[in-house]
Amino acid sequence: MHLPKFLFSLALLALAAPFDPARAGALTRIEEHDFGKMPDGTIVQQFTLRNAGGMAVKVMALGAMINELQAPDRHGAFTNVVLGTNSLDAYVNNTFTAQAQIIGRVANRIANARFPLDGVEYQLTANNGRNQIHGGRKGFAQQVWQAQTLPPSEHEASVRFTYFSKDGEEGYPGNLTASVTYTLTDSNELRLDYQATTDKATPVNMCSHAYFNLAGYGDVQSQELWLNADHYTPTDAQLIPTGEIAPVKGTPLDFTTPTLIGARADQLKLRGTYDNNYIITGGGNSLVLAARARDPQSGRVLEVRTTQPGIQLYTGNPHAFALETQHYPDSVNHPNFPSTILRPGETFKSTTVFSFSAK
Repeated sequence: MHLPKFLFSLALLALAAPFDPARAGALTRIEEHDFGKMPDGTIVQQFTLRNAGGMAVKVMALGAMINELQAPDRHGAFTNVVLGTNSLDAYVNNTFTAQAQIIGRVANRIANARFPLDGVEYQLTANNGRNQIHGGRKGFAQQVWQAQTLPPSEHEASVRFTYFSKDGEEGYPGNLTASVTYTLTDSNELRLDYQATTDKATPVNMCSHAYFNLAGYGDVQSQELWLNADHYTPTDAQLIPTGEIAPVKGTPLDFTTPTLIGARADQLKLRGTYDNNYIITGGGNSLVLAARARDPQSGRVLEVRTTQPGIQLYTGNPHAFALETQHYPDSVNHPNFPSTILRPGETFKSTTVFSFSAK
């Protein structure tokens, strides 16, 4: 899901040569270098995480985003499967719009850019008509996060990004300290662990907006998707939830059996684009399997596990799909939805795991 009328760019071809453990000798699990400078001179750090099987992930401090993920196909050949670019200017100026940032404070849409909480109505910055999307004009996505590498263990490597969001930023109450830790394991899993604390009650709903193409090129209409979701949250013309919970059975939104992403796209109301929140069956507490995507040509498989109750399927870029693990859109205005409110003394925690294999 993203702002409408964005012009998408395709920059999915390999951004760097994949890591080859056969030539490398001792494995260097974490590397750091400067990706570039922001207009104010702030240096943006980029980190490369590697595992023993040759998989490599690049993440950087701007938006705490992924900008490359090398995954093997059934023959062991590596390809970048996340849309990204080597140009910091393209990220900063939004000329490259398919950015895999961390979204916050609140992912997805909030109706009329306002919500009530504890007897106070908060007015947020509107950046999607009269609504707010993805945390506001800058949100977390256009901030430079503080980075810290964690000591590598025998089978994984991690880097943690932290951002301090001041009281009143984008209209949200409370000073919020948010973090996301990226961990690459030798099992070809990329784990995202989110945490947040606040000094005043505030909504929190962070997610990654990574765009995947398991072939590494071309469109994704012939890639296959399965979702562990029997229900979804219907929306109005502005993609704001109506509050209803509806079954996917009998609709083009039904991915309860593996289906090509483009198989029913011509039946969709939104110009052939999926931009829908699915309710994960059994989701919202422990780590459960939410989605499985497969590219028949390369054999690459992506499985998504999460502790979140919902997953947003977005296909507005024909060259990629997004699977955003999150709470439901506009939860702050729907008491029947799982709450996104974080209070002082509590710690927001969620985990999402992207697992890669090939067959």
